[in-house]
Amino acid sequence: MKIVVSPKPTSGAVAYGVVAAAALLNLKNAVSFEGSVTATATDASKATVSGTNAVLRLLLTTCSNETENIIAHSILTSQVDFWLDFAFDSLGPDTAFKGALAALAQLNAHLKLRSFLVGYHVSIADIACWGALKTNAAFAKHASPAATPFLSRWFAHLEQQPFCASATQDVARAISLLNKAKGDQGSFEIGLKDAEQGKVVTRFPPEPSGYLHIGHAKAALLNDYFARRYDGTFIVRFDDTNPSKEKVEFEDSITEDLALLGIKADRVSHTSDFFDTIYGHSLRMIEKGLAYVDDSTQETMRSERMELKASKCRDLPVAENLRRFAEMTKGSPEGLGMALRAKIDYKSLNGAMRDPVIYRCNLTPHHRTGTKWKVYPTYDFACPLVDSIEGVTHALRSMEYRDRNVQYEWFLNALEVRRVHMWDFSRINFVYTLLSKRKLAWFVEKGLVTGWDDARFPTVRGIRRRGMTIQALREYILMQGASQKSLELEWDKIWTLNKKVIDPIAPRHTAIERANIAKVKVVLGDAFTPYTKDVPKHKKNPEIGTKKTTFSPELYLEFNDAKDLQVGEEVTFMDWGNVIIDKIEWSDDKSFIGMIEIRLNLDGDFKKTKKKLTWLARGIPKDEPQQAPVRVMLHDFDYLITKKKIEEEDDVADFVTPTTEFTTECWGDANLRGCSKGDIIQLERKGYYTVDKAFDPLYPNAPIDLFFIPDGRVDSIKSKAAPAEESVAATPAAATAPPAAKKAKNVKGAAVVTAAKSADEDLLKSPMYKSKPVYTEKNEFPATSGQMYQVKPFHTHALSATVSSGAVTGSASAAAIETATSDTAAFPAKSGDKADKKKKSGSAAIATAAVAAPTQEEASIISKLDIVVGKIISVEHHPDADSLYVEQIDVGEAQPRTVVSGLRKFISLEGMQDKIILVLKNLKPAAMRGVKSHAMVLCASNADHTQVEFLVPPPGSVPGDRVYFEGHEGTPEEQLNPKKKVWEMVQPEFKTRDDLVAVWKDIEFRTAKGLVRAATLPGASIK
Repeated sequence: MKIVVSPKPTSGAVAYGVVAAAALLNLKNAVSFEGSVTATATDASKATVSGTNAVLRLLLTTCSNETENIIAHSILTSQVDFWLDFAFDSLGPDTAFKGALAALAQLNAHLKLRSFLVGYHVSIADIACWGALKTNAAFAKHASPAATPFLSRWFAHLEQQPFCASATQDVARAISLLNKAKGDQGSFEIGLKDAEQGKVVTRFPPEPSGYLHIGHAKAALLNDYFARRYDGTFIVRFDDTNPSKEKVEFEDSITEDLALLGIKADRVSHTSDFFDTIYGHSLRMIEKGLAYVDDSTQETMRSERMELKASKCRDLPVAENLRRFAEMTKGSPEGLGMALRAKIDYKSLNGAMRDPVIYRCNLTPHHRTGTKWKVYPTYDFACPLVDSIEGVTHALRSMEYRDRNVQYEWFLNALEVRRVHMWDFSRINFVYTLLSKRKLAWFVEKGLVTGWDDARFPTVRGIRRRGMTIQALREYILMQGASQKSLELEWDKIWTLNKKVIDPIAPRHTAIERANIAKVKVVLGDAFTPYTKDVPKHKKNPEIGTKKTTFSPELYLEFNDAKDLQVGEEVTFMDWGNVIIDKIEWSDDKSFIGMIEIRLNLDGDFKKTKKKLTWLARGIPKDEPQQAPVRVMLHDFDYLITKKKIEEEDDVADFVTPTTEFTTECWGDANLRGCSKGDIIQLERKGYYTVDKAFDPLYPNAPIDLFFIPDGRVDSIKSKAAPAEESVAATPAAATAPPAAKKAKNVKGAAVVTAAKSADEDLLKSPMYKSKPVYTEKNEFPATSGQMYQVKPFHTHALSATVSSGAVTGSASAAAIETATSDTAAFPAKSGDKADKKKKSGSAAIATAAVAAPTQEEASIISKLDIVVGKIISVEHHPDADSLYVEQIDVGEAQPRTVVSGLRKFISLEGMQDKIILVLKNLKPAAMRGVKSHAMVLCASNADHTQVEFLVPPPGSVPGDRVYFEGHEGTPEEQLNPKKKVWEMVQPEFKTRDDLVAVWKDIEFRTAKGLVRAATLPGASIK
């Protein structure tokens, strides 16, 4: 069969479904990308059909015998035909937008109780609808886990199937090749202004103060990509303007990592190469009256910038500024207390324009220029100037610099140098991952990691040490393109892509856990002398070579496998054959197995056995001592932090994961002695591993260290310590996945209870395959150690207790109920559903009752908060944080309060000014990147935190009006005790109703003048 798919059809949409179906049916090699018709297919009889639906139907009816069993159920039902038509008629490119929205709702409802559209397996129906949704505008704009939870779950699951992932990549590659042939940008089509073939010059300017991480890799790859795309020039320029932080070690490592990424600079330079030129330009700025030397302290300077005040030095004469700058240049005691500032606009709403510092003193010897200089330019001043000098035509940098773009342009104009075009792209951010060099350095300094190449670090060296291939890393980053859309990415896709790279080439090996290892012997009648045999290292890739496997009448089995065996049972020993269990000798206390006796049945049908077990030979040939098993230590890791996204105001120390490395002692097969450091292997039924420390013949009893490589499935990438809120929809876990650590939430000062959940919530949170409950059926906490995970006890507080289905008494129980009910079901039962109420009993009933009628203790908790109306008097950008504002807010007191908020991504400066808002004012003041915040602004946020807006007090509100909750009035505390976690306990119940009214546990936010509301967001959380 021949299948032709157009990467850019003249009508219709790209036939993703056809490409995915072909991959599923092992017809991937039959697909070519060309032409302008969505899809055509020609079968063996030379009959040709055109159109996505027609080709899918042809694939359905002509599937090979090998794949018939996969989709046979589809052929037997007309439901598949219905969904094929549905995909074309209701989800196709010609469908009206409102009609598409209705179709999405229909799909969402259909999938509420189903994993697939038809039957219990993926079918052409799923593939057709998935393919249609890939190019559906309504789906892209309106579908989300909050709006269409069941559809989003299904779509995410399909996205991770190998055939769908392959189709997405194949289409993207075809489009990219087509665009390259046409001379445009393809998926990188961002419209570079004035870009001419052969004349584009880009640059990557890393500071040699740390190791290259995955975020830097994106910047480097994108700048390199556009330089190559236009046959231009790519410059790597080390921004070495701060000798206190920079080291040759970092510069060398960045150079090596760029080479590993396949990035080769046409020119390598340093900002220090241009120090003389930059210094000359700074003198000219002083002479033109565009810069002045300020002797204010750093604290005074910061305060004046925040208050939009001019420095006392701003209008000094040129001669005095030149004299002062000369003192700075000499590094004299007088000069050391000064800084050169650009004279721009101290009243600007953009903090970057408020007379920024452009030169400062530093007596630390420079790693390239030594002690020649005592003053150094700032990055913000040097970067635009050197870009212009070096001939850079397009400066591509991440969006964190967007507010500085106008400053960049100002310097170019003030210095009267050549203009440079700019483009901002989104940063690459991953959940549970820090990309701030300052925060990463903190982990190194505290000894929480082994160094910058630690396998838990997001540095290029760290993720390589974890087993990430450069091929997968490069391909994944380029797949992100140059988009400006900010995303908080899961790790699943990049590790899935990595698995596709390593699976075909990873040799297969065996390792057995040493704990309670079970001995096995073949009964006398089948006894034989141990021997070795050459077998393939990879059954599907003979080019990898062979390994020696020892077969012996004395064997080892892993205890977790052995404990489930039954006398008389027939099982398969992998890569050998079937055996029959004759006898099992348990210890008296059933804690271990002394011996298992087996009979060989090597000709038995392995398809009929349920258990396929890995094993190792205990006895070895006398003349081959090198075939003895070798000691192996398996290492698995957790994320360094327990929170998906660390905000600017968060203290990293509060979210450090207690235990991040887990080890398991094993015996490994003898062939592991031949592995080298950095090799990637697969341990049968355990997963992929990379060799971090190879076998050393000088120390034969030292273990080989193997690091577990995540494969993209949920068990391999989920946080082991974070609260149970995984959102990754993954491929069903197979036997090769490592044992998963069970979660336990750390709750301080409160008991823990398993709250009653609705059926709909269970549907949303459960994966698309059967999984074991986190706390077991009896609501017991998991063991603190076991299998691959060694987890410190989470629940050690005196009040920590498990609330069972029995009676609940005492204050600890009340605290437990309150804690449990702070995370209520996503779809609570209607108040009139009496049948459901009757069914509730035990702890579930108590938890439900707690939701309906808050206790007096809860009432006292909510009354402790001091929430008042406030008015924003002034607002400015935080001087040291790109996502924060600093506001002065009138809360009805003698002086306004300084408040730092993370609203910069959501609300403009103009949208902040003079707003009447709600403020929680009795939190303990906290320093946020050097500025102390004395209150918190309360806002409504949608589920995925892409929309945030102020809460709106009732008309006529004035600063100081207090918010209260009817029936729960009380006197607020002067200042909340952070250790009591009052805010953390109350906030999860702050929401907006469908009528936009703000509520706590269905009790309205009120002032004396009326109700508090959100502006546009119903069902939003309030934080």
